[in-house]
Order: sequence, then C-alpha cells, then structure tokens
Amino acid sequence: MKIVTIHNDKIKNIFEELTQSLGGKIIFDSDEYALEVSNNFAKGTIVGSSFSDAVSCLQFDMVFSEDVRICIGNPNISPVYFAYCSKGSLSHSFGMSGVERKLKKFQTAIVSSTQNEDNILFFEKNTNTKVTLIVVGTQNAHSVENNFFNDKVKETFFEKNLSGNFFYVGSYNLKIAEKIEELNAVTESGIVRNLLKEGILKIILAMEIQQHSDDMNNCLKETNCLTLKEMEEIKKLSDLIKETPEEPFTIKSLSKLSGLSPNKLQEGFKMIHDRTVNDFITHMRILKAEILIKNSDLNISEIVYCIGFTSRSYFSKIFKQKFNCSPKEYKFSQNQLAITA
Repeated sequence: MKIVTIHNDKIKNIFEELTQSLGGKIIFDSDEYALEVSNNFAKGTIVGSSFSDAVSCLQFDMVFSEDVRICIGNPNISPVYFAYCSKGSLSHSFGMSGVERKLKKFQTAIVSSTQNEDNILFFEKNTNTKVTLIVVGTQNAHSVENNFFNDKVKETFFEKNLSGNFFYVGSYNLKIAEKIEELNAVTESGIVRNLLKEGILKIILAMEIQQHSDDMNNCLKETNCLTLKEMEEIKKLSDLIKETPEEPFTIKSLSKLSGLSPNKLQEGFKMIHDRTVNDFITHMRILKAEILIKNSDLNISEIVYCIGFTSRSYFSKIFKQKFNCSPKEYKFSQNQLAITA
C-alpha cells in the first residue's frame, strides 16, 4: 500500500506534493491546476482550483495499481470536506488507525475533524474512482460580509461538533452527480470559467447542506428509496437520451432496455431531473434543436426531422415556451449576431 501525504491547504502546494508522490505533469491555466499521470503506478487526472470565500475543489479521476492512502493533514483552519463519489468507491478514516467508513457511488460524505487529526482517503487498486472533494475553510467564516456558505458550514458541521470528529454519509443523490457533470462541462476560460465553476460549486454545496438537513429531519422523499443498481440504470438511460434524443424512445422500450418497471423509470427521472420520462426526452430534443439552429445550415423543417419530431407546429410551440421566441426568430437572431461579431 502506498501512502501519499498532503501537508498544505494551498492548491499550488497540494499539487506539488501530489506530483512528488504520483509523478506526472502539472498543467496550470487560469487559476486551475491539472495533474496528468500515466505510469506503472497511476493513471488519470487530478484537477483543482481555489475560489473566493475559502472554498477549494479537488477532482480525482484515477486508477492506481496498488491500494493508496491519501493522508490530508488538518491545518489550523479546521475545514469541512464534502466528498462526492461519481464512480467506484472511496473509504475514509480519522487517522491511520481509525475506523474505515465507505463512501459508495452517488453518495456524499461530509467530514470535519478535531485539530491535528488527519483525514485519510482510501483508493482501491485497479478501480477507476471519480471523487469530487470540496473544501470549505471555517476559520474566518464570520469575518467576511455576507459569507453565507462558510458561515452556514461552520455552524452546521463544526461549531456543533467541537467535542470530536464529525462524519456523515448521505443517501444516494443523482442530482448532485448531474451538477458535477455540469461543473466538468464548463468550456469557457479565464475569469469567466472561474466564476461559472464557483457558482456551480456553491449550488452543489447548497444541495449537500440541504440533503443533510432533510436526512436529519427524516424528510427524505420516497423516491430516494431506489437502490444503487436502479439508480445506475436511470443514469445510463439519462446519458443515452442526452446523446441521442432523436431516437424513438418510449417508456416500454426504455423499460425493456434497463429492466426497470415503468413506475421505477418515472420515479427515477423525477428524482434526478424533476421531469417525467417523456418531458425529459422532449427537453433534450429542444436543447439539441437549439444547437442545430446555432451551428448548422439546416432549415427549421429539417431540424424538426433530425431531432425526432413529426409536427413542426408542436415543435414551434414548445420551443417558444422555452426560449420566448419562435425557432425562426431565434435563427434570425443568431444570424444577426454572427454578422455583427
């Protein structure tokens, strides 16, 4: 088993320490660090950024050839860690000899420890593990005006647990997985990229804090009773529809493809997307239509056919509901923007 130790809380220093232990090459761009590793011991990428209000984010997409323990020293700022597992699994303990607690796919762990108590993350060998780790500093949470997140985090997960360590694993939550995908899909650069990612991170934090509150008050929705396997199937179907919304999907065909009952399908889609299956298909078709209007020379009738609709009037109606203008007006506005650009 290999032990990787992180002594610092600054992103730049963290990546220097990771590079010393794992090898690889650091790429720095617009306040974002990326460590790309490809050797006999480790393959994958670790991405990290720091934001205002003492919020940082580390994202691991790694496969190790042997079991790895990442030991994160607890600095004086006593941060709270939010870890979300998108793929594989992760274990945590307070100190090397502490009890290991497992974090499964689609689950969030919220962790804070007493001063000088290290947080240990366990990565299993030969397993592709994707983990998003959000770090919220709490030392000066009250000193920043309108610092809602740090203040709320300190109140909820630190001040109420001064007597010892705090560890919480939430129920399965696919909405957070969707938000993390949105975080990773940001294509802008520079300050715009930084601001967009910070905004999405704060939404993720708000969702995790709300989930903890709901769990503590026994207010979980019945839809959260889906099993992990059922949620994995719902996620696969969601991704399939996103990639090919023009396909003639039906409840019956999706049910057969996934092995889930129609009721389970509806339950899962409402939980992740707040939409029925058919509403989600329609939504993704409209989003694809917008892309085609922007980036292709197809006329509106051709676009209607390409995205799987048979009625142009129906398409125009729902397009206008979303964009407050007809497809033709939208296309004209995009052409005008292109001319003036």
